[in-house]
Amino acid sequence: MTDIERIKQAAADNAVPIMQDSGMEFILNYIKQNKVHRVLEIGTGIGYSATKFALASPDIQVWTIESDIDRYHQAVQNFHDENLMERVTCFLGDAATFTFKEKFDMIFIDGPKAQYIKFFERYKNNLADGGAIISDNLSFHGMVEDISLTHNYSTKKLIKKIRKYIQFLKDNKEFKTDFYSAGDGIAVSKRA
Repeated sequence: MTDIERIKQAAADNAVPIMQDSGMEFILNYIKQNKVHRVLEIGTGIGYSATKFALASPDIQVWTIESDIDRYHQAVQNFHDENLMERVTCFLGDAATFTFKEKFDMIFIDGPKAQYIKFFERYKNNLADGGAIISDNLSFHGMVEDISLTHNYSTKKLIKKIRKYIQFLKDNKEFKTDFYSAGDGIAVSKRA
């Protein structure tokens, strides 16, 4: 088993959500086609996505933020095991309060879904010219399109917040957003 397969298995064993394969393939293709070198990821989890991004090319640098201390420590260990500590910088904390001076070719939003608008607004000024903000989980297992797939009250509230975020992207005059069905629903937003 490779290290990346081990990370994927650990995510499955511990109910840590990670990107679906088709969504990851979509983003890795985006990274290659758009010559992405600097990535900011909101929501590290145990480091699966950041590892895949960094392994896409030896000249990619990834900054990633995780609020859960156990996941943070597991992610750091995974980056260490992959010899990525010089190219992946992992921060422990709430992405809603972080500030960066750097500019990024890609900002990947995959943290707490209810805060997507806040993350988008907070980090849009860190986007390099020609860069994109990519948001994941906009379908949320098909429930965004069909809320009757869940009867859980808190999940329904979350679905409504994701729908609000999608509308925010559609109405945003500063950015043009394209929506893709890859993975669990992906949006790619670029300055208009």
